[in-house]
Amino acid sequence: MFDKLMEAQQKAGEVKKRLDAITVTGTAEGGKISVQANGNKVVQSVSVDADFYKNADKEELEELLVVAINKAMEQAENLSQSEMAAMTQAMLGGMGGLGNLFGK
Repeated sequence: MFDKLMEAQQKAGEVKKRLDAITVTGTAEGGKISVQANGNKVVQSVSVDADFYKNADKEELEELLVVAINKAMEQAENLSQSEMAAMTQAMLGGMGGLGNLFGK
């Protein structure tokens, strides 16, 4: 049992490293605002088109930044869930018939 726990911790660490290396992007206003994050939901960069920035007011810019950040976070969350589900499936598959104990 301890071996399985250690294996799970190791696999979780591997998933975290993979997610660190994957970039997702959230955009708003037709790509004029772009937020990049990694699969672990850490914002890496924010980009605002210079022409849009000159003409936008503060409130509009703030609202669109929230939209772009939320889109990037949603993509990162979906990616993270997929990776963790794949890891869990792989581990349960390695437990013989126990993987089907709760049905599919």
